[in-house]
Order: sequence, then structure tokens, then C-alpha cells
Amino acid sequence: HPRPVELHPVTSGAGARLRTLRDVVNDCQQADAPWAHPVTEHAMKRELRFAWEGDPGRWFLVGDDADDPDGYLAVHTSDWDNLELAWLSLSIRPRRRREGCGRAGLALALDVCRRLGRPLVGVGGWESDAVRGFAAATGFEQRATTICRRLQLADLAPHVVGRLAAAAAAAAGDYELVRFTGAVPEELLPPIAELTASINDSPMDDLEVEDELFPVERIRAYERAQAAGGWTLRRLVARHRATGELAGHTVVAVDRERPEIGDQHDTSVARAHRGHRLGVLLKAEMLRWLAEEEPQLATIDTFNAESNAQMVAVNEVLRHRVMARRLEFQRRI
Repeated sequence: HPRPVELHPVTSGAGARLRTLRDVVNDCQQADAPWAHPVTEHAMKRELRFAWEGDPGRWFLVGDDADDPDGYLAVHTSDWDNLELAWLSLSIRPRRRREGCGRAGLALALDVCRRLGRPLVGVGGWESDAVRGFAAATGFEQRATTICRRLQLADLAPHVVGRLAAAAAAAAGDYELVRFTGAVPEELLPPIAELTASINDSPMDDLEVEDELFPVERIRAYERAQAAGGWTLRRLVARHRATGELAGHTVVAVDRERPEIGDQHDTSVARAHRGHRLGVLLKAEMLRWLAEEEPQLATIDTFNAESNAQMVAVNEVLRHRVMARRLEFQRRI
């Protein structure tokens, strides 16, 4: 590499450096995932301050000059579970690629992981020969493939959603649906935490990961971080009429800065309640609820393992379009 590469930390209060990070992220995204929504200064700031559940990770500009960096790095870890694992987001600006910046940045990233005591390292990238080649050259093995799909709500006629919801409801007569906006009530927090843990049944392909743990404190941390970052959470829960057990749920977040943008969060059905078409029912009824409460909503993005046949089938029934595949790699250091 012709220039020395350093890591320049970026925090949510960094001002000009944060705006530089935003520009670098958008530069990389425009090259690798031009369909993705551009990152605003507000969105960048909330990612560095709140992220998913109050765990924003460590963010850096990569290069010899923080004012004109080669790329960016984020190192994500969890203190709830998977305590030896770190996930990296590493991307180099298009005009700086094939100059050795990526390898130099990765070497520094692995040093960060060593200092954190995280010997199992994961990294992802949008599907391309360049991503596969870089991973192979740096000792990473592909362990999973995730697909991003986008629902354009204008493509989905209300009568289609209604027909799907009615057909699913016919198989789910033993269940009622309950709506929650924002934080769930205190009395439902333990069963919601238990239901959230059902996500561990989702296919993980060959990723070396432990089951995620979801104590009630983690659910509250997620709700607080989403609210503080300017997202409105809408959660639809299926409840078994006879027993009162929570059987499944789906969560969509709407961006209050850009309320035409939605993100699909968790959708899961508890093992004991599968086989009643609750997945289709929940997602179809969520769309009907959003049409009532968020009529301005234009898109909802969702990510699923390519091998998750059941959820992929639900999303295809609901006319989600495949946008791109994301390849996930791991290695030990």
C-alpha cells in the first residue's frame, strides 16, 4: 500500500468527521448497493449513538487523512451473547480500490478484535467476484447468504393483501391479533422476550454462532434505542385465544425523519404454534395496519437467510422484490 493507513475514530458528536463518514458510506453504497436509501447526517448520527439496541459499536475512518479517507470500518460486538464474536463492516471508496487499502484496513480491524478479546470475526459484503476474492485472499470462509428484499407498497393492491389475510385467518381461527405502538406493556414483557427468542430457530447456514439471549432488559434496550433514534415501532402479536399464550409477532419500524421508509424487524412464530399460517397472517395484517396509520409509507426492506424457505415464501407471496444478496464470511484469528 503506497500510503500509511490509520484508523480515525468517529463518534456521534464528531461534527465534521461524522459528515465525512456519512459521505464515505454513501460513496461506497452507491457503488455496491445503489438501490439502498442514502444515509443522512441524522441517520449516521443515530447509528453511532443508538444503533439497534444501544450498542453502536466502534466506527472509524480508514486512511492516512481523516479529511479525505480511503474508506470506513465499523466493529460490532454484543455483550448479551456470542462474547467471542465480532462483526466487521469494512468498505473502501471506489476510487481507492485495488490499491491495498482494504487489506491494510482489515489488518487494523483484526488488531481491534484482538484487543477486544474477540477471536471469531465475521464480515459481510454485497455479492460480487471482488467480495469473494477479497475474502478468500484474507482467510475468510463464506458461511451464509442473506437476501435483501424490498416491498414497494404501491405494487401491492389492498384487495390482494385483504385476500391473503382472509385466507390465512381461516387457518388461524384460534388466534387473535393485538397491536402495540412503541414499548410493549410491562405485563407482556416476559412473554415478548420469550417470543423474540424464537428467532434462534431461523436457519443460520454454516455460521459459527451461539443462540442469542433475550432477557427483558434487552427488549427494553431495543425499544429505547429505536425511539431515541427516531423510529416508530409497530408490533403485531398473535395470541392464542384459549390459553392467552403469545404465538407469534412481527415488527416494522418507520423512520420519522423520512416517514416513507420502513424497515422490517423481527417476524417469528413460536414452535408450538406453527402450522396455522400465522406468518402470512401477521405480515398481511401488519400491511393493513400500516395502510391505516402510515399511508405515506412507500418501502419496507427485509433481510432473510436465503435458506429460510418458510419466510422467503411468505415474502414472495407478499410480492417483495429481491434487491441483492449479501455474503457473510467468518474466520478465527
